[in-house]
Amino acid sequence: MSTDTAYQHIWWDGDAVGLLDQRLLPNQETSVRCTSVAEVAHAITSMQVRGAPAIGCTAAYGMALAAQQPADTSAALLAQLESAKATLDASRPTAVNLAWATERMLRTAHTHASASPADLRDLLLNEAHAIMAEDLAMCHAIGEYGMDLIPARGQVLTHCNAGGLATAGLGTALAPIRLAHERGRAMHVFVDETRPFLQGARLTAWELQRAGVPLTLITDSMAAYFMRQGAIDCVIVGADRVVANGDVANKIGTYGLAVLARAHGIPFYVAAPSSTID
Repeated sequence: MSTDTAYQHIWWDGDAVGLLDQRLLPNQETSVRCTSVAEVAHAITSMQVRGAPAIGCTAAYGMALAAQQPADTSAALLAQLESAKATLDASRPTAVNLAWATERMLRTAHTHASASPADLRDLLLNEAHAIMAEDLAMCHAIGEYGMDLIPARGQVLTHCNAGGLATAGLGTALAPIRLAHERGRAMHVFVDETRPFLQGARLTAWELQRAGVPLTLITDSMAAYFMRQGAIDCVIVGADRVVANGDVANKIGTYGLAVLARAHGIPFYVAAPSSTID
């Protein structure tokens, strides 16, 4: 399955879930193979995989993995899925995509509860593939809509990592940047390092370099300076959760950037798929 990136970072590996270990980037490109629901949950908790949409896709495959375990009846398989959902949901409660994906997988199983265990396994794996494909399509849509928000020769500030590594591929906040660059639009991206886990320095910079997008890596505290100097035309970030009143939960530092952007009259955009809306 194409993820529209030059690297695989989430995939179904026969009887396991394959992941690119994001903790080791940019120095090492090492994959991990999760053969149990507990290992998938650990990969999420330990941030081997991170980014709300990517976590949702991984959790969907985790549910498909749970369905592969021996079960004599469909009722027994459904019980395994209920247990797997509880384990996976607890691994990253802030990422609404996770519970959304596990709930969708469980609902699919209940809808086809009369099917044989073998048929249920196939249905659930296909549903996980569909979740991955839909997320990639949403990233493309975000890119198409969002790139027109970037002015000609625009200078964009982004925070944390909301690129291909955080989604099924292409990204949310980075999707408009990637598509605009691919279509020949000149731009420059300022990347916050994003302490304490350095997702900007380790992951976003790595992704943009691979895509050939011009960038400058800055410390988090430098954003205000560049805004005051008129060097930032807009800010684009992703989201872990968008709640009913429009509030956005995202990586630490996002609120500070929003306040700074408002103070300097700079457009501030949140790019997220519908699965992130609570």
